[in-house]
Amino acid sequence: MLTTRTTGPDVRICCVGDSYTQGVGDRDGGWVGRLAARAVDRGHRLTAYNLGVRRETSADIAGRWFAETERRLDGGDACGVVFSFGLNDSTHEYGRPRVPRDASTENLATAIDTARRAGWPVLVVGIPPIPEGDGGRDDLSALESAFAAVCDAKGVPFLPVHAALRDEAAWWASIDAYGDDAHCDADGYRMLADVIDKAGWWAWLDALAASAG
Repeated sequence: MLTTRTTGPDVRICCVGDSYTQGVGDRDGGWVGRLAARAVDRGHRLTAYNLGVRRETSADIAGRWFAETERRLDGGDACGVVFSFGLNDSTHEYGRPRVPRDASTENLATAIDTARRAGWPVLVVGIPPIPEGDGGRDDLSALESAFAAVCDAKGVPFLPVHAALRDEAAWWASIDAYGDDAHCDADGYRMLADVIDKAGWWAWLDALAASAG
């Protein structure tokens, strides 16, 4: 969690997802911590709650995110939810993905609808590329595209990250440097934060703050 400043609207966001949301491998808090720090530098009075859990799928997240978010956003002047998941859905166990693609998209759609009914603007961040792994993995680019289609249908902003990173040698070097074939090191999280930054993060966060009046 990062919070600072005593003037301006009390902006609170919950970033819900998996280990990449949590920032495993980065002492600076991953992309969530890095973008929260940049928001403070831009003058936002921001509280950013990191609700990432390692190895969780969209199905796991569906069972916990609302209760965890509701108690943290109560009382803010402007509140929003950022979803970022899908990597663990795609992982193969017993020869099939942990969560089939149609179920993944349904979990995202349901989460978006639930957040909007609660009055929380939603932002969805895409899926970074990682190695296939020993057991195999569904196509992450295709899953990200499916998520983008859900967001487009619902009028929710979606920030793609996969294509911007998959051809970058420095990205794969950061995964090699961390050493578990799944997570990146601090350099990788900086790259991921930069991609999200440029893809439309500020348009969403600035509008959220402005909605407080």
